[in-house]
Amino acid sequence: MGKPVNSLKSPRFCGIRTFQRLPHSQDVKGNDFAVMGVPFDTATSYRPGCRFGPAAIREASAILKPYHHVLDVDIFEELEGVDAGDMDIIPGYIEESFAIIERETARLCEQGCVPVLLGGDHSITLPELRGLTRTHGPVALIHFDAHSDTGNDFFGKPYNHGTPFYWATEEGLIRPEQSTQIGIRGPLYSRGAWDYAKGKGMEILDGWQVHTIGLAETIRRTRERVQPGTPVFVTFDIDFLDAAYAPGTGTPEVGGFTTHEALALLQGICPGLKLVGMDMVEVLPEADHGSITSFAAANLVHAFLACLAAGRRKR
Repeated sequence: MGKPVNSLKSPRFCGIRTFQRLPHSQDVKGNDFAVMGVPFDTATSYRPGCRFGPAAIREASAILKPYHHVLDVDIFEELEGVDAGDMDIIPGYIEESFAIIERETARLCEQGCVPVLLGGDHSITLPELRGLTRTHGPVALIHFDAHSDTGNDFFGKPYNHGTPFYWATEEGLIRPEQSTQIGIRGPLYSRGAWDYAKGKGMEILDGWQVHTIGLAETIRRTRERVQPGTPVFVTFDIDFLDAAYAPGTGTPEVGGFTTHEALALLQGICPGLKLVGMDMVEVLPEADHGSITSFAAANLVHAFLACLAAGRRKR
């Protein structure tokens, strides 16, 4: 248990789809991580459909292999994991679904697993953090996105995929003084759209800035803010990538990043940090072309697992 199917013995197109062909089990105890789908998109404000994201990411992940040559680590020599299936959310009911997401995330953490969660729209990160902080306390947030998602309401309602980090900050779930939002860009509703996050101590390295200062400086500045021993949660909205690399998303933005740049940032920032969870959100298969968005998402999750494995290397 905890190891993927050997694709040299069973072809990748065979079998039931789990992330990277991991065993499927609701019993996660004894594993280092658990992948779980959160097929919820009721809180989207533009194009819905990312409830089908978990299935598409799993389908694309069948092509992945265990050894990560950049970090020189075989993920499954260092880690054991399972695919725990999907959370049974309630379509159309935000707060009821949030309660389920919080409970299931807390369960994974309480069983000693690092939750690796496949969305779903970005509103799901708020209940994930509520569940995760029951075990780990407030986390440093490393947030890859085209949008800051720190609005306090949309259409007069508090919960939306554009508000999770306002409420996470207000609820004390994240440590803004150790957190960084990377790649934020695109037109805004107002000049002061980022004032709340900056006023709370969040670092925003916007898309133009990252392109200017470069990847190495972005990595250095992000890592420098995280104090040793602080639990870290990574949240990756696929629209961090330029729309040319991730057309399959609900709110695409141009002027973004390549898959190479995203992998380089993730692989540069995360190794050695106290990683306690990750989510990959806003993959919308219906708007995708040739599954390129799903393949990008699967590979980025794979890179996170490699970073987790590198941090637990036994040799």
